[in-house]
Amino acid sequence: MGSPSDRSPDLRTGLDGLAAAAAVTGEGRGLPPVHLWNPPNCGDIDIRIARDGLWFHEGTPIGRAPLVRLFSTILRRDPDGYWLVTPVEKMRIRVEDVPFIATRVDRVGEVLRFETNVGDVVEAGPDHALRVEMQPATGEPRPYLHVRRGLEARLSRPVFYELAEMATVQDTPQGPQYGVTSHGAWFPIGPVGGES
Repeated sequence: MGSPSDRSPDLRTGLDGLAAAAAVTGEGRGLPPVHLWNPPNCGDIDIRIARDGLWFHEGTPIGRAPLVRLFSTILRRDPDGYWLVTPVEKMRIRVEDVPFIATRVDRVGEVLRFETNVGDVVEAGPDHALRVEMQPATGEPRPYLHVRRGLEARLSRPVFYELAEMATVQDTPQGPQYGVTSHGAWFPIGPVGGES
């Protein structure tokens, strides 16, 4: 029987081995310190996070939500892409847009609290900024929330609509903007257009 280093990362045993390593590093409270680890690059693994937040392995959806949650805790974004990282191995995955989807927002006092499709709870604020990109072709907004260490969640359409209902108008150097406040920070979410 070969050692873990003999296994190809795109075999099912590689996925199970990665899950076992992630489970060990994820024991206890909090997220593993993936930003501190510098393991050897083991190449690419055939894992893809689709634009809608679904995770696929070898073209098949990963149907076990606890496994997806586990993998999300060892996900890291480096300048050269997205990686699943343990203390002993680092494997690149493909991400079509951003790795997470914000599926819920609640206003709790003066704070906007978001929940992602993998169970992260994030309060928007100076360390967890909201940003909105406008699609050049359609002018449609694409809203994002910083979750942790360069990893973002795209706000689902219903969440963005809820956010828009909470928005107020503020004058900015770019003109009047709709925006929301959380943890004392104001985030523009779109221009005020064509109103008299």
